[in-house]
Amino acid sequence: MIGTDDRLTPTLPPAFERSDVAAPGSLAPLAQLADTGLEVPVLGGGRVRHVNLDVAASAPALAVVAEHVERVLPYYASVHRGTGYPSQQTTALVDQARAVVARHVGARDDDLVVFTRNTTDALNLLANAVPGDTVVLDIEHHANLLPWRDGARRVVVGRSSFAATLDAIDAELGRCPAALLTVTGASNVTGEVLPIGDLAGLAHSHGARLAVDGAQLLPHRRVDIAALGVDYLAFSGHKAYAPYGAGALVGRADWLDAAPPHLAGGGAVESVGIDDVSWKTGADRHEAGTPNVIGIVALARALAELERLGDDARTAHEHALTRRLHAGLAAQAGVRVIRGFDDLDDGLGIATVELDRGSIGLLAAALGAEHGISVRAGRFCAHPLFDRLATRSNGLRASLGAGTSVDDIDRFLAALAALIADGPAYAYDRAPAGWCPRVDDRPPLAFDLD
Repeated sequence: MIGTDDRLTPTLPPAFERSDVAAPGSLAPLAQLADTGLEVPVLGGGRVRHVNLDVAASAPALAVVAEHVERVLPYYASVHRGTGYPSQQTTALVDQARAVVARHVGARDDDLVVFTRNTTDALNLLANAVPGDTVVLDIEHHANLLPWRDGARRVVVGRSSFAATLDAIDAELGRCPAALLTVTGASNVTGEVLPIGDLAGLAHSHGARLAVDGAQLLPHRRVDIAALGVDYLAFSGHKAYAPYGAGALVGRADWLDAAPPHLAGGGAVESVGIDDVSWKTGADRHEAGTPNVIGIVALARALAELERLGDDARTAHEHALTRRLHAGLAAQAGVRVIRGFDDLDDGLGIATVELDRGSIGLLAAALGAEHGISVRAGRFCAHPLFDRLATRSNGLRASLGAGTSVDDIDRFLAALAALIADGPAYAYDRAPAGWCPRVDDRPPLAFDLD
């Protein structure tokens, strides 16, 4: 059983009715990832195939992305103004990547694509450009909650239904003019997908613009900002199978051209004097310094590969695996899946659970150390939402992606059931950083950085 003073009732769930959830043959990985077939050590000296169910935090690179980066690296050079062949090719790659990103998200002809470090960086850039109040929901990841922490931020607390929440947003926008409504495209805690088109229409009816934190949604679903009426979209490469340190903010140019440069430095200026500076407009205004060429190219290549895989195929693959995951969790004793809204049926491959009793942290640690299964425990950088929905101090999240297979789901469900019933096979201690094996015989990685 998980826990010491607070143990779970040792009740094994019934056998999973797999046949009416999804056919195993149809649930092979949709794409090959750079970590496909990775074996990791487990306690006791063995090795097992790694099961990565922490994709919502950071996704491994697609194999084609890693291969593309390897091909590009020999030609890496400075962008713009370089006269050598590698520099010219690098400049062309960055320009092409900008066009690929714009195409993938359905950008309007006059939208800007500004490359950033990640979603957090992109939303902080946008926060410095908004000429007025911002309305935000309490369901947001901290990346879309903390940048607005000033007198111009107004928070709407979610209701039990999204219909009621939409009414509350409508009332808040009507109470006092706002320049921007900013929302997540999909919750990183519950996986619930918000009706972006409805939110865009509501914001525009009050004279506000809509920004979408697309970090979770974009790797799973195509987001067409022009068709949906989205004014700004922020997202990260590390969640979209391109973990090389680049993200993007895509959206309307006027606010961004009028905003202070995100960074002050070379490349963002037309001219510089001792006492004055003339800043550029467009994406260059906010991309000072040498860009993360490899990250930018990797992000564009990942989005192009997601297009090749096809929206229908990705959605069908994920829906089948998600149904299997939720059916298996429903069969587990003492486990509750967290939901945000009772009227949103569309969701990504994310399931966050809490236990009736016992330690989530210990459960997560044992899944990794004894079974080679990576999940996430905590409040998922969405503290206001988690604290409102959950009854315990933290939860456990399993998240799926293009590389997830039916075997991944089944191994997780079987390991979860065994740990809830019988507890870990090894002793663990609770340290400030979390639970860890009292004796960890797993060898460290042999990478040498010296």
